[in-house]
Amino acid sequence: MATVDVLIQGYPGRATHHGGLGWSTVTLVRHGPHVILVDVGAFGARKPILNALRKHGVEPADVTDVVLTHAHYDHAVNFTLFPRATVWIGDAELSWAAAQPPGFNPIPELYVRELCSSERVHRIQDGETFLPGLQAIAAPGHTPGHLLFYLTASDDPVLFTGDAAKNRAELLSMTVADTDDARESARSLEKIWEIWRRRPGTLLIPGHDLSMRLDAAGRPAYVGERAAEIGAWFSETLQQTKIDLCCAPRIDFSQYAAQ
Repeated sequence: MATVDVLIQGYPGRATHHGGLGWSTVTLVRHGPHVILVDVGAFGARKPILNALRKHGVEPADVTDVVLTHAHYDHAVNFTLFPRATVWIGDAELSWAAAQPPGFNPIPELYVRELCSSERVHRIQDGETFLPGLQAIAAPGHTPGHLLFYLTASDDPVLFTGDAAKNRAELLSMTVADTDDARESARSLEKIWEIWRRRPGTLLIPGHDLSMRLDAAGRPAYVGERAAEIGAWFSETLQQTKIDLCCAPRIDFSQYAAQ
């Protein structure tokens, strides 16, 4: 059976003054001869990915397959770090990304060009089981060719949602931030819920949040604990100020009760 280890846990947020954080989920799947990475993160994740791989006894050259939910930079650019890997990406997604002119968007134009020309890139279709026990499922909206991946080769099924469902808030509200097509995204969210409810115990791994399972009431419950922190140099020395980003601030609403 396949084993699944989240190497980098995605983070559900963005910087208010500096744009997207690009902190996306990177997952290691090992199944028989296959050593698979589902999404490969942004530039800033390179050293953490390498360290996490080595903790699991994996070197970059051991990775046999890189599986991309979509072409945005924070999920795709590090495919270049795995020289022996076959790279899998949706046919519709890559065709769309390649047709976009350079612009102020998350598409890494030069990396998309390499994906289009590289002989080790394989384009996959909606519904295709392209690796043993791993099926691609169309989930457009965030991008036109975005794919979900559904793993049935593990003890419990695993649903990789990428940015079709970036976080728990999107799953519960049935609305998404950052989408090319809100109606398509809403339909993709409905599809995600249908697949998630199909088998009890299914693990959902989103693009920018902790993994989740459905609890007894059918609500998303986090698996694991969030870890997120920034070290900043605010003083006159190199001693860092640590800023904890792992939890929402606790707000005492009682002071507003009489107003």
